[in-house]
Amino acid sequence: MQTNSSIQYLTQLQIDKEKWDACMARSANGLIYGYSFYLDHMARHWDALVLNDYEAVMPLTWNKKYGVVYLYQPFCCALLGVFGQNITADITRDFLQHIPTKFRYWDIYLNHGNDASQAGFSFSERKNFILPLHQPYAKLCDGFSDNIKRNTKKAAQLHCSIEKPPLQLVLKMAKQQMQDFANTSREDFERFTALYNYLQQQNAAITYGTRAENGELLSSAVFFTWQQRAYYILAANNPNSRSTGASHALINAFIRDHADTDTLLDFEGSDLPNLALFYRSFGATQQNYPAIKYNRLPALIKWLKK
Repeated sequence: MQTNSSIQYLTQLQIDKEKWDACMARSANGLIYGYSFYLDHMARHWDALVLNDYEAVMPLTWNKKYGVVYLYQPFCCALLGVFGQNITADITRDFLQHIPTKFRYWDIYLNHGNDASQAGFSFSERKNFILPLHQPYAKLCDGFSDNIKRNTKKAAQLHCSIEKPPLQLVLKMAKQQMQDFANTSREDFERFTALYNYLQQQNAAITYGTRAENGELLSSAVFFTWQQRAYYILAANNPNSRSTGASHALINAFIRDHADTDTLLDFEGSDLPNLALFYRSFGATQQNYPAIKYNRLPALIKWLKK
């Protein structure tokens, strides 16, 4: 694939959504976050860069504050970047260099298929973890660490049960857990609710929860499934869950329910050592992706953004 000078910037209203989603569907590195329906639900605004007749695409999710237009990563939208077939380092570079200068600040995550080493921008490597579920459950269990097996057994001994809780209970738990470290707005959760309802109508969204014997919900999560990839989204735990193995049991239940299928479980990753170890302990493999922060704000604002 050669880019030459055929990358064009399109506003959201100019994008042909049918061609866009067709490109996403055939992309070797396609992810649910890049589909138009996901972006329409979760991004406050989004435009795009498009190569030729939608041979490759890059969503540009943006917002405006104090007169500054900037690129940001929407809530529950773990990865974006350039999508298509045979995305080389040169193509990734060309897309990044075609981002309009009106976007004065970037804080964006690309995807595992994007090599940013030739792009000329400073970037960091972030960690994701994935687990193919194409083997029988017993075989998948062989890949669990002793800690996962021990905690899953503990949850069973405590008579914890797995259920499909209402979305509002999952959101309530997530809000409580996020309030101390994330600036998540009411609008973000409203957007997520609408997205969940949209995907649920297509049998592509489900909740999981672990409930204690006394009826208390200990852990919960949403799973989106799209093109044989299941995304572990909005996971949260009750403080009382720490000694119960509740989150271990929840993920174990999803793996058991989807074992011996073509599903790939995407943990959405974490750079926090404890979470990274937790995901890896299920037998998941690490899949890195680049993150870029780029600041061309005026000097005073640039200093404030450090």
